[in-house]
Amino acid sequence: MTLASRMENGMPPSPSDTLPPMRPLHGGADHPPVRLGKVGVLLVNLGTPDAPETGAVRRYLREFLSDTRVVDYPRLFWLPLLYGIILNTRPAKTAKLYKSIWREESNESPLRYYTRAQAEGVREAADPELAGHLEIDWAMRYGEPSLEEKIDALQSKGCDRLLILPLYPQYSGSTTATVVDEVGRILKQKAWQPSIRVAPPFYDEDGYIDALEASMRKHVTGSVERVILSFHGIPQRYFRQGDPYHCHCQKTARLLRERMGWDDHFAPLAFQSKFGPEKWLEPSTEDLVEAAAEEGVKHLAIVAPAFVSDCIETLEEVDMGLREGFINKGGSVFTSIPCLNTDDAFIQFLHSFIMQELSGWVSSPSGGKR
Repeated sequence: MTLASRMENGMPPSPSDTLPPMRPLHGGADHPPVRLGKVGVLLVNLGTPDAPETGAVRRYLREFLSDTRVVDYPRLFWLPLLYGIILNTRPAKTAKLYKSIWREESNESPLRYYTRAQAEGVREAADPELAGHLEIDWAMRYGEPSLEEKIDALQSKGCDRLLILPLYPQYSGSTTATVVDEVGRILKQKAWQPSIRVAPPFYDEDGYIDALEASMRKHVTGSVERVILSFHGIPQRYFRQGDPYHCHCQKTARLLRERMGWDDHFAPLAFQSKFGPEKWLEPSTEDLVEAAAEEGVKHLAIVAPAFVSDCIETLEEVDMGLREGFINKGGSVFTSIPCLNTDDAFIQFLHSFIMQELSGWVSSPSGGKR
């Protein structure tokens, strides 16, 4: 029975009715079948090893650290160092760190777990009237599931328009730009490319700041004496070359302080996760944690607004490593504030932000589920 016949008889559509029809495009009977008319949304996060094991971590680091956006040193210098030393020494150490935060119940890293859950949350928030017209999925820039795999899958479902949403609130060439680079590489191989939009960074979007504020009011109790706003660092050289990341971090921090009524002494900005010999953005989070303890701060909190999903940088580097350093220096209570993860306010922001960026492609008459 056709969809029209079902509607005439007061019957609901069948699952097959929600797929765009397979049809030739003004071709003959021998034209290969194609599926058209859907819009795809792909949430993209950084990436993760498949397992907390040396081999899996080595594969992940090889892909990640080979990206010239991440490490832009001359290849004649960097590749021998990467393959001769780093990939032979670092994976075993990093695998132990991943093992300390691994989600055993689902056998995956927290980053993978929360990224998938965020996509599922946005899918549930979407207007039911868009079922059959909108596909929402997720991918990793490095590791699995790959961007190429997920773009191919969305096209096979009839998505001829794709919105790519890098899950980095603040833009950096080493994060957002490398997603765009990879999308371009994938499309370059396709005879028929889908139309592409890339969502902008959302470092100053009201809904994102709303979600951060809600999280702060939940986790920052009256006994907290200082809250460090810790962002992932980049080399200072990138900033001097025009990368806006530092400015975006500063604005996120300022907007959050204004919402909370904090000054920059109570809530200083810092940068974590330094890698390599270069000078990185300062001050470092580690230095501010040590200084707080030396100043007599007993209850310290840290939040990482550059990460929307808890990961090795927040769960191991901050919650384990920096906690130990603070306590060893004389601190008493250390609060590691969770990332936004699947907070309701953040999922609703993602949904609204996506609908905003799909303007002209998709409309949601009822505004989504509340």
